Amino acid sequence: MAVKSSIHIKPCNISSSEAHNLRTPEYMRNIGESKIYLIPQLVADNEYWINPRLGDYDLQTHYDNIKQMVKSKTGRAMQEKERERKTKSGKIVKVAGCSPIREGVLLIKSDTTLEDVRRFGEECQQRWGITPLQIFLHKDEGHWLGGEPAPDDNESFQIGGRWFKPNYHAHIVFDWMDHNTGKSRKLNDDDMMQMQTLLSEILSMERGQSKSETGKVHLERNDFIIEKQRAELERIEAERQHKEHQIELAEQELKQVKSEIRTDKLKSVATDAATALASGVSSLFGSGKMKSLERKNEDLRDEIAIRNETIEQLQSNIKQMQVEHQKQIQEVKQSYEAEHRKQTEYIDKILHYFPYVEKLMPMIKYLSEKMGFNDSLIKLLCTFKEIPVKGKLYSTMFNQSFSADGAVCSLKEDKEGRFDLRIDGVSHHSWFRRKKDEFMEALGLPTSRRSQNRGLKL
Repeated sequence: MAVKSSIHIKPCNISSSEAHNLRTPEYMRNIGESKIYLIPQLVADNEYWINPRLGDYDLQTHYDNIKQMVKSKTGRAMQEKERERKTKSGKIVKVAGCSPIREGVLLIKSDTTLEDVRRFGEECQQRWGITPLQIFLHKDEGHWLGGEPAPDDNESFQIGGRWFKPNYHAHIVFDWMDHNTGKSRKLNDDDMMQMQTLLSEILSMERGQSKSETGKVHLERNDFIIEKQRAELERIEAERQHKEHQIELAEQELKQVKSEIRTDKLKSVATDAATALASGVSSLFGSGKMKSLERKNEDLRDEIAIRNETIEQLQSNIKQMQVEHQKQIQEVKQSYEAEHRKQTEYIDKILHYFPYVEKLMPMIKYLSEKMGFNDSLIKLLCTFKEIPVKGKLYSTMFNQSFSADGAVCSLKEDKEGRFDLRIDGVSHHSWFRRKKDEFMEALGLPTSRRSQNRGLKL
């Protein structure tokens, strides 16, 4: 059966993508028993291309550069994690985090070249503005067959006396950002359908059905391998049932032949005819039709036995991969829990020996977001020293900046245990109110102090 073109795009796992795609020595050591789907002898057949714009940078460095670009273009930090947002109607909706680097997996043919996939990447860049960073052709993945391949299987081949069915595919890593605006590219379902059509045209492959047509959800790599082997198992089971049906038909035909041999019609013929018929019966039992049918039945039974062994092997492979997959998930979970405990213990120690740190956090946030203090100044203030400042200080109360040349700032804890910013020894609220009054007096306008005085006279 001819392989149909398809492409599945998902956020790129930059921590593991390059190791998997480049087949690094560390990666080959760590995958352990899961090598069941990867043949080390075929790794040399893989090919790859790196965008010259990426240079010597790895994906993590490029990701960090994108974060800086987004900050400079939009004035806001790139939202990396999923978050909740309340709509005007009061409904809580989840907003996905930004995925600036995404990875597409393409099904290809055995004769697909690196240049073919590069041409597809260039067309994607021209049409939708997504820039290919890396391209990898993998021809070392697949699975072992329990016996000989199906008659219409033109891709399977032998390795060390065993039949291997390859899973030819390619990985293409995209930069999904608009570097002029600092925003992520938006591709709808129609764009993705056009992309699949473009892929089939460039690779000269039959177009596969889209997810909207099939209703199928794309699977991760390990799940994809398990699902593919399960499909192979179902195909073999169907063939086995077909062979059993053929045996039943052959046995029925054999019974019919034997019944015809025993019919009374043979007794009523002439002696010479009986002799000739006896010769024919002898031929039938020797090298004739009955012998052929019995041989055919035996061959079919042998095929069924081989199919049964293949089914058992596939079932064993599926169980092994599921166990390995679960093991990997457990290891990641344990690693996360260990790191979480470590971080929790670290924070607990900080809060134990420096209890004021937690109380300082609201003030640090206020100084950074509302007052516009830089990190260096905030660090100095957190030493609880009096720090002289120059320039202007912004007041959120009056939405106005005031000259602070020569002013001395410090952080002091009040009676309620909260930290307050003091300027020239008074609360920053009082300092800003005094500066506002001085500004109004200079303009000849009423101030809060004048209003208070008029009240006293009355």
